[in-house]
Amino acid sequence: MTGHAEAIADMALAAHDVLARINERCDFDIQMRIGIDSGPVVAGIIGEKRFIYDLWGGTVKPASRMKSHGEPGEIQVTEAVYEALRDKFTFEDARTIDVKGRGIMQTRFLTGRTAEPYP
Repeated sequence: MTGHAEAIADMALAAHDVLARINERCDFDIQMRIGIDSGPVVAGIIGEKRFIYDLWGGTVKPASRMKSHGEPGEIQVTEAVYEALRDKFTFEDARTIDVKGRGIMQTRFLTGRTAEPYP
C-alpha cells in the first residue's frame, strides 16, 4: 500500500507545482484542493450504451471529503495516508475536522517530500 500512497502523494505535489508555474507564466490565480485517503477500492466500467469508469469502496468518500473540506492550494490527507508516508514526506500538524458521514477525523496537509522518490 505504501507504494501506491507514495505515488499519489508525488502526483499531488507535482500537480500543485505545475499549477503554480501556469499561474506565474499566465498571470492567473487558479487554486485547487486535493484530498487523499488510502485503502481498498473496486474499479470498473459500467453501462451498456454509455460507458463510465468508476470507483467504489470505503476509501472513495473520505478522499472526496478531504478535498471538499480542504483549503484552496492544499493537499489534505487522512491519518491512514499520514501513517503510510510520514517517513518520506512532510506534513503540517494534525487538525480535526467534522466530516459528513464520518464524524470527527484527524487530518493533515501534505507539504513536501523528505526522502528521494522510489525508483
